[in-house]
Amino acid sequence: RISLLMKLKDLKQRKSTIRNSATPISKAQEASYYASLQIAKAGKPHTIGEELFLPLAKELILIVCGEKAAKQLDLVALSNVTVTRRIINMADDVKSTLIERVKMSRCFSLQLDESVNVVNLANLLVYVRYEFEGMSHEDFLFYNPLPTRTTGEHIYQLLNEFIEENGIDWKKCVGVCTDGARAMTGRHSGVVARIREVAPGMKWTHCSIHREALAAKKMSEDLKSVLDSTVKVVNFIKARPMNSRLLSVLCNEMGSEHVQLLLHTEVRWLSRGRVLTRLFELHSEVQMFLHDQKSPLASLFDDPVWLVKLAFLADIFTHLNELNMGLQGLSLTIFDVSDKITAMKKKLQLFVNKINAGDVFSFPTLENHLHTYVVEHDAAVRDVIVHLLSLKEQFSEYFPVEATPEWIRNPFTVDAEEIPKNLSCAEQEKLLELSSDATLMSELK
Repeated sequence: RISLLMKLKDLKQRKSTIRNSATPISKAQEASYYASLQIAKAGKPHTIGEELFLPLAKELILIVCGEKAAKQLDLVALSNVTVTRRIINMADDVKSTLIERVKMSRCFSLQLDESVNVVNLANLLVYVRYEFEGMSHEDFLFYNPLPTRTTGEHIYQLLNEFIEENGIDWKKCVGVCTDGARAMTGRHSGVVARIREVAPGMKWTHCSIHREALAAKKMSEDLKSVLDSTVKVVNFIKARPMNSRLLSVLCNEMGSEHVQLLLHTEVRWLSRGRVLTRLFELHSEVQMFLHDQKSPLASLFDDPVWLVKLAFLADIFTHLNELNMGLQGLSLTIFDVSDKITAMKKKLQLFVNKINAGDVFSFPTLENHLHTYVVEHDAAVRDVIVHLLSLKEQFSEYFPVEATPEWIRNPFTVDAEEIPKNLSCAEQEKLLELSSDATLMSELK
């Protein structure tokens, strides 16, 4: 009996030793995964873990906590190979979790985007919206380079290959959002047409951000000439490092808030408004610089009407940038987009009415310029009004009024004559019961 008790005591001691030794190892592994995650998020080389992170952490802990605590970091593996393996493991886990969620969802929708990176390589980006635990979720589904052709058929093959390899049911796809490019929307071989063959109930939506950018592109020849001239001015300065440095010195000497112009790229729609605003803020400095350089572009800034148009463009593109940002974000619905576009159309009409009444308060850059300088601006104002009316017309063309199922947002407004026909009889009855529930309506107010 004594021998048995001694063996039992020895066994408990061994278990305690194993448990105590396992805890630091598991914690070290957790720390290794955490550090690898931060390296991946920051886009840093995988070697930074063992070359910088770990030695630095040891020194900091040695100073603060002592040698015993610092030695525990010897268990944390952060070699180049380990970090790479950790990142791959985490990526595989995220991918498998997301795919399982999409497969479990009653339905899903996709957003496709073909983008070109800095080395002129086309890439296919796919996002998915699905249902999980009673809530709508959005996630990045996958990315695939398009090294050769970017035709609709080729894009569809890449998409279909991913969907089928991961066992996702095409019939659950209820919506696809793309731009209006022919490769995406072609009648016979476009991506949307090919998806509709395997998902007949799918509804296509033209990307609202892309439509907003297209609507904002059209303008009169006079305003387009001003916009093109600003591009020439910015390129003259930014494309030559010496010019950029000289302008910076001049701005510093004049005590300007900013000392550099911004460079516009056609791919980044939001940059246009910022470029124009910055150029107008520095128009005096730029004018002086261009005169010093004997550039013919300096004559642009001597024209007061041209400056009025530049101020207006800076303001209107700022309004469009704000709209563009409002059309982005997680969990944005078609109702949100419709509301924001409707508000923009009303604002454009308001702008016209106010300008006709001599009020330019909605255009702060233009207002400040007109208050600072006495300018004969009647001709410029006519161009502004024409552009605002044209912009409103373009928004109406790219965002036509569509009948939306308002009962989704407000089921209390439904009556028997307007009940959706695509619902089952039981669902229609439940919807009518819900629309008549005055108690629930008062609680939600």
